[in-house]
Amino acid sequence: MKKILTIATLIACLALMTSTVFAESAVTRIKDIAKVQGVRNNQLIGYGLVMGLPGTGDSDKIKQTINSTVSMLKSFGITVDAINWKAKNVAAVMVTATLPPFIREGDTIDVAVSSMGDADSIQGGILLQTPLLAANGDVYAVAQGSVSTGGFIAGQGNNRVQKNFPTAGNIPNGAIVERTLEDDLGRNGQLSLSLSNADFTTASRVTNAINAAYGNVAHAANPGRIDINIPGYYRANIVQFIASIEELPVVPDAIAKVVVNERTGTIVMGGNVRVDECAITQGGLSIRIERENEAYQAAPYSYGTSMVVSNDETDVREEMSSSVVLPATTSVSDVVGALNAVGATPRDCISILQAMKAAGAIHAVLEII
Repeated sequence: MKKILTIATLIACLALMTSTVFAESAVTRIKDIAKVQGVRNNQLIGYGLVMGLPGTGDSDKIKQTINSTVSMLKSFGITVDAINWKAKNVAAVMVTATLPPFIREGDTIDVAVSSMGDADSIQGGILLQTPLLAANGDVYAVAQGSVSTGGFIAGQGNNRVQKNFPTAGNIPNGAIVERTLEDDLGRNGQLSLSLSNADFTTASRVTNAINAAYGNVAHAANPGRIDINIPGYYRANIVQFIASIEELPVVPDAIAKVVVNERTGTIVMGGNVRVDECAITQGGLSIRIERENEAYQAAPYSYGTSMVVSNDETDVREEMSSSVVLPATTSVSDVVGALNAVGATPRDCISILQAMKAAGAIHAVLEII
């Protein structure tokens, strides 16, 4: 009786304390697994100068800062000798921003500012007007404003105290959009959905869900894209049509995968991971997985059909005579749970999973992060 209670306690502790997570597909909105093709962000970048620093800017060793300052002053008709320029209140910076879709001229976006020289801090400086370019070289926004880093440097030498990273900061709403970036949705009466994870089964299920709601208007061009013909009564209201599609429920599918994190000992597995019959020995631990197929016959004069059911049993033994008997279901969760119950470390579990994958006993992709 005492042994049974010990085993039950181990299983209960396993249920509460194990670092294994089981992932199963659930009903999801199309909005959460797909997006309208062409609706995306665009990256912007620019080079600028931050002024007004209290002696924490670039040194005279950073020639591009001096040359940029001299060129900027020259555009205002002021001539400066670059050789004797030693201002420490200027820092050369790179300015980056993300341009959201459907944004219009006059809207503002946040920008990030980071030093590219040897400045100690850009806290409190003012970013001068900086054009932000897209990958095609066109200017889409202009940034300017006070830089906030959320950090500081105090003191000198060995007595210097630093908090966070004062050489990088941001300017909330620091850039004004100068050019509208807008895609013509529903052009030619068609639009496409891009799946976040390309999968044949998921693409088929999404297509069927759309066709069930709006007729035969969708077809999967490939595992990652679904083309949709917009019904005539929705062509005057594309936004409403897309919103209604996004709310349709669907059950996504994915390949069987086991993800292990060696640093934390975390193991995450899909619900469709399967394990073949195998025997494992790791140090003082011994595991054996046995499979037995049984046939069940339907009752006479019934509409049922005969079926074959696989009954699996996992048995774990340790040299110190500690043993745990698990329910008759063979899966990775049984293997990991049994190892945890008899005191195996996360590294032991990961090593065994790797060996089982190498032996072909696990029908899943094993990914180590």
